[in-house]
Amino acid sequence: MLALRAALGRCLAGTARGGAACSPFIQAARCYARPVRRKRKEIPSHLDDLPPTMLKKDYANVPIINSVDDVVKRLLSLEMASQKEKVKIKTQQLVEKVRRSPNDNGSFEVQVAMLTAKIRTYEEHLQRHPKDKNNRRRMLMDMDRRKKLLAYLRRVRYDTFENTCKQLNIQYSLPPPYTRRVTKRWVVKKAFCLKVFQEAQKLKAAERLKQRREWQARAAKEKQAQSEGTPV
Repeated sequence: MLALRAALGRCLAGTARGGAACSPFIQAARCYARPVRRKRKEIPSHLDDLPPTMLKKDYANVPIINSVDDVVKRLLSLEMASQKEKVKIKTQQLVEKVRRSPNDNGSFEVQVAMLTAKIRTYEEHLQRHPKDKNNRRRMLMDMDRRKKLLAYLRRVRYDTFENTCKQLNIQYSLPPPYTRRVTKRWVVKKAFCLKVFQEAQKLKAAERLKQRREWQARAAKEKQAQSEGTPV
């Protein structure tokens, strides 16, 4: 360590005086000390299909917007919009695909569309920030809520359910049947119950055999009485 400091001091002194360049060892040490910048992977977004020239939701239906300057239109377009404003427009597009009427704002299909937009936004955020547990919890809650709504639609209005999944590009999978978690205590308890049941069956076997013989004897007696014509 002391030798490295002395070499660095000599290199700086020689450079200040206009002397020779530093040794290759010092150059390698300097390159090693530089921080490495990692390139972020480009994550596809569900907002990529929105054209940047589209106006924001608050200014899309303003009549004076057609007579303003191009610079103003650019400031009011999605090119300068935030993520929240883009998500609003995307949610509106998904709702328009499945709503029953222009005034429909609360049906099951509309709720599924709104939850779908939120879930896809959470998924993109978690790909960039996988340790964000709060948003992961919110995403799982929204997924459970959407699953319940889809299950109700599938049970009550199957044609609407199929159309909603097709328009929103949702792959619905049936819930798995009930399965009990296999633990050591449960396995031991099940084996003990089976053993008790088998012992009880053995104890009842003699009594059942006795009853079966009595029934056979009674049936034989009744048959003999009918053949002789005498009352039993």
